[in-house]
Amino acid sequence: MKIIGINGSPKREKSQTRLLVMGVLEGARQSGADVTFVDICGLEIKYCTACGTCYAKGECIHDDDFPMLLEKMLDADGIVLGSPNYINSVTAQLKTMFDRMADAIHCQSFTGKYGCAVSTAGGSMADEVADYMNDAMLHLGATTVGKVGVNFLGNPEAIVPAEKQAKELGRKLVDAIRTKWKDPAQQKILAERREYFKRMVMFNKDLWKHEYDYWKGMGEL
Repeated sequence: MKIIGINGSPKREKSQTRLLVMGVLEGARQSGADVTFVDICGLEIKYCTACGTCYAKGECIHDDDFPMLLEKMLDADGIVLGSPNYINSVTAQLKTMFDRMADAIHCQSFTGKYGCAVSTAGGSMADEVADYMNDAMLHLGATTVGKVGVNFLGNPEAIVPAEKQAKELGRKLVDAIRTKWKDPAQQKILAERREYFKRMVMFNKDLWKHEYDYWKGMGEL
């Protein structure tokens, strides 16, 4: 079982979010998973230009680190995303990654995978930012198992119980993967989105040849 954790904080080694991502990975490792940690701010990921080349050809015009990162995510059974709250959303670095994943969303490339999210905030909305990351994974086809959000509010010691929660979340992620856990509410959303994207690709089949060929090869068009 492979689990990858991605830290979206530009503070990197000094990041409180990093501690939570590492906590989830440690809980997963203790439960028997092979874990990989990625500091996304150490990678070069260029902005999406909305050119549509990935839809048509399954490739990107940019030469950067994104294909390597996506390959690692596709090779994993579980994905952990972490970001501090930057104006009530994820950091620019993590958002840039999401924006490069439109083809993966159209193809529902994370189907069968599991994910979770962690977030930190100086004041508020850590939970909401974690929800955003989990929703992004749901858009990609993954099932999410939970979150840890911590609002420090001037109390640096708040990270201590949050790290314990993160380790427990890592164990929960491994258990969900092992048991192929299903959440009826998410299953309904996943099924609806799968049909939506198939219809959208079918409608644009002359322009989005790569995606049309993908779904046709899956026997779903």
